[in-house]
Order: sequence, then structure tokens, then C-alpha cells
Amino acid sequence: MRRRTPTALRSLRSLPALLLAVLLSLTVTTPTAQASQTSRAPHRDPKAPASFVELRDIDSTIIEDIRYATPHNFTGVPVTGYAQPLCLLTRSTAEALHRAQRQLLRRGYSLKVYDCFRPQRAVDHFARWAEDLSDQRMKAEFYPRVDKTRLFADGYIAEKSGHSRGSTLDLSFVRLPAHPTRPYVPGETLTSCYGPKSERFPDMAVDTGTGFDCFDTLAHTDDPRITGIQRAHRELLTTTLEHEGFTNLPEEWWHFTHQPEQYPDTYFDFPVSRHSLTSRH
Repeated sequence: MRRRTPTALRSLRSLPALLLAVLLSLTVTTPTAQASQTSRAPHRDPKAPASFVELRDIDSTIIEDIRYATPHNFTGVPVTGYAQPLCLLTRSTAEALHRAQRQLLRRGYSLKVYDCFRPQRAVDHFARWAEDLSDQRMKAEFYPRVDKTRLFADGYIAEKSGHSRGSTLDLSFVRLPAHPTRPYVPGETLTSCYGPKSERFPDMAVDTGTGFDCFDTLAHTDDPRITGIQRAHRELLTTTLEHEGFTNLPEEWWHFTHQPEQYPDTYFDFPVSRHSLTSRH
């Protein structure tokens, strides 16, 4: 018995070949084509809340040396999430820092910030780096007396950071007039962060006993081995910032959080970039 050709198929066969090909191309989408269309969808990074500002818009006199946007940090490479070397903070934190800066300017000093808002993706980068025991290129400067296997257990690396909430920053101060910091050259000979100031990397900050991000107990704010002018410098930084509502992390003389935090339980993950800000005013 002959099977009858369906009417719709007979109609398609009567169409010119070129027109038929066009119709089929419009109606048939293969899984490969669907995947290709999905892969072309633009990735959109999250934006910062409107309460975040760039520090320079609040106080352009504060010196910025955003280390994680450069290879001069304990990982030895620019850190994920630092699209630009900027200090982003909640407005209340930036304004409190501006008031602290005015106090120090009257005494012939200027604040110098090393890190401000830190996206969660950067914290994740630190965790991956800490687990890679083969990568110890910056050990001689940042953790010469600490075994890398101890970084999590000793609290130097964690899966969450207060920096990701927008009210925490790392900083020191310099005597005016400030001289520019020379560029770090990847591969250059490293010197320990707790050595004499004349031997440490010359970042032009006052002598506080260790460099920034020194994984060592000498970096504890009240370590009794820190005396004289080094102790005086730590105390001046702490008292100046405490007067404006900041609290210090006892394990890191450079680490301060403005209280009360605007986002005490939120860990943001937008990039450090001007494009992350919803307002520049």
C-alpha cells in the first residue's frame, strides 16, 4: 500500500529550494547554536551600592598605594578583582578618614592607604594562593618566618574578609613633603618585612617596625618588642583613627574598621573600578 504524503510536506516540496532553505534556517535551532548564543551573552559584574564612593572624591590629599592591583604583594601578581588601583569605601568611612587626614596634615603628615574595599573574588584568590604550596616567590619579604602551610591556621589568610564589607582599610602615614615610591620590579631581590627600615622596600611610610602585610607577630599592634619611635608612630596612627571612630585589628597595626559598619553582614563582590560605582557625587 502506498503511503500518502502529508499535505504540509507536499506543500514544502513545491517551494523553490532557496526559499525552503531560508525557512528551515529560521525555524530550526540546533543545541550547538543555542550554546553559542548563550556563550555570547554579556557578563555583567555587580554594582556597588549607592553609598560607596571613591576616596579621591572625598579627599584627594590622601596618598594611595593600592598594592593588590600590582605584583608587589604576598602573592607576587595583581590580585583578581582589582581592575583599577583605587580606594573604594562607604561614604561614612571615607568622610571619617578625611577628618583623620586633616588632623595629621596639621602635624606635617599624610595618610597613605594600601587597601580599601576588597571584593570576595580577591579573597578567593588569596585562598587559592595559600593552598598552592609550590608558589612561594614572595616569601622572603612577606612571610620569611612562617611556613606557608600555617597561613590558614595562624589567621593570616581566611575565606572571608572585613574588607569586603566596605568599612575596613589598611594604611600607614608619611612625613610631608612625601616622596614618590619607586616602582617594584618583579623578580628583584626581596628583603624581609621586619628588617631595619633602611633595608626594607622603600615605600616612604614612617617606620612602624614592619612593612605592610608582614605575616609576623612583630606586626601585632602592641608587640612589646616595638619601642621608641616605631611605637610612637603606631600610637599616633591608632589614636588619630580611633578619634574618628575606627577600631584597630590587634594582629595588624595597619588594619582599621570604621564603626558602626554600614554593612556588617554583607560581603560584596563588585570589582575595584570606577565603573562599579553607581554615583560619583
